[in-house]
Amino acid sequence: MNNTTDDAARRTYWAEQMQQGYELVQKILPFAVRECGEGFASLREAAAAGGVEMLFSDTKIAGELERVYYMRESLVRHVVAVGRAMNERGWILKIEDGYRSLEMQGQLVRKPELFDAILRKCVWENGGTIPPTELVFRRAIVLIANIPKIGTHMSGSAVDISVFRRDDGGEVWRGYAYLEMSENTPMRSPFVDAESLRNRLDITAMMEAHGFIHFPFEFWHFNQGDALGHILAGQPAPARFGPVHWDPATNRVTPCEDPLRPLNPMNVIEQEIAAATRRAREAAGA
Repeated sequence: MNNTTDDAARRTYWAEQMQQGYELVQKILPFAVRECGEGFASLREAAAAGGVEMLFSDTKIAGELERVYYMRESLVRHVVAVGRAMNERGWILKIEDGYRSLEMQGQLVRKPELFDAILRKCVWENGGTIPPTELVFRRAIVLIANIPKIGTHMSGSAVDISVFRRDDGGEVWRGYAYLEMSENTPMRSPFVDAESLRNRLDITAMMEAHGFIHFPFEFWHFNQGDALGHILAGQPAPARFGPVHWDPATNRVTPCEDPLRPLNPMNVIEQEIAAATRRAREAAGA
């Protein structure tokens, strides 16, 4: 396959996957959720109490915001069980991200590094020119949830993960590092080498053995008990977990008032496209 043919195949795959992701989003929006009100627990504390070796990212999520390594209490036990199984295999589970408040998620959508990466792919998909705002909105919503109902981190029911080897500390390589934003990001991307794909699927099998479901369009994201998880698992019953506001002081959760309202409306996305375009031009002229 020559470079031109390969580039065309990659563009086609990217567009098809992102369209499938957008169609999945449309199924999540009307799916029934009966928020159970379950509180949160600390992943760090649970791993330590269980004697499980686990790693946690030390980077900020957006700006100066610290990552929050908490999730629903019942799911923390499952994560620790996965971590223990990985230790027995000679691996270490690294938690890249846990719960995100609506404010955190809204800022993450606008994070320049991530937004710029998605816009670059949209420009590439569109033959080198800035695409319509609607296209960027649809692509971005698949990779960085811009609506509370579809963002399982806001439900406290999801983790982003990486995995490392215990013997030498090297990463169990999945073809690309967290947070890759490209045609290589879907779990079964055909543009990932065989060993990396095998690692992705082995890790997925260990997560799914404890009830987690993998998000098909991101090789690092796993969730459980929410609308997305029920749809992907073929469970028609209402989901237990929806987007919530969490009070760490009382460990009480309050359902999001308007889970279908975009965190960043279309006019904000338009502003972000303009800002990303300026940054790209400035970088090209530097």
